[in-house]
Amino acid sequence: MTGEESFEVTATVWLWTSAGKARAVAWHFLTIDGQTSAEIRYAALGRSGGFGSIPVEVRIGATVWRTSIFPHRDSGGYILPIKADVRKREGIAAGDEVALSLAI
Repeated sequence: MTGEESFEVTATVWLWTSAGKARAVAWHFLTIDGQTSAEIRYAALGRSGGFGSIPVEVRIGATVWRTSIFPHRDSGGYILPIKADVRKREGIAAGDEVALSLAI
């Protein structure tokens, strides 16, 4: 993984569902909170984008991809979206506890 700062995180996958007029949409996330989110916030000073997003490289199992984490008002930490392709490759579902490496 490339990046200046790396973090090891274990978190539970949760599902966010939007019941729109046309059809419901579901997204899978992990929440990064506590001390790790404070360290990420410090490491990312001056590197955040729109909506406070922080570009990251993530590794779960053998899968590595680039994405962004986003501030999470409810926890005070960040949320990481987990793409369907990653979930399929790694056999991940809502409710699973997942270990990941995150590089900023």
